[in-house]
Amino acid sequence: ALQKFLRRMSRYGLLSDDELDLDSILELTTQKLLERRLQTKVYKQGLAKSIHHARVLIRQRHIRVGAQLVNVPSFNVRTSSEKHIDFAVNSPYGQGKPGRVARKRAASRAAAGDDEE
Repeated sequence: ALQKFLRRMSRYGLLSDDELDLDSILELTTQKLLERRLQTKVYKQGLAKSIHHARVLIRQRHIRVGAQLVNVPSFNVRTSSEKHIDFAVNSPYGQGKPGRVARKRAASRAAAGDDEE
């Protein structure tokens, strides 16, 4: 059971491969746990301007991990999934259609352009 737990801790990046023993589990800090959260990862990768912006992006369903859309800021990111954090496919930040405000502004610009002609 201990080996299974140690493997899981390693998979989530909380322990490195050379510190797979009980003492290193007891030495884990809150900081190390917080570093593995999706919210922190999104900010550190530069997808968000601040940690608060990262939280908002995640809650508003703009972030995916692999192919899975994740809207939970406290989601623990595995080391294997770390490089797959990106904007969602249907998000305006990704390849999706423009958001509500962008569409409205484009429509008003088009209408203003028609008036000038």
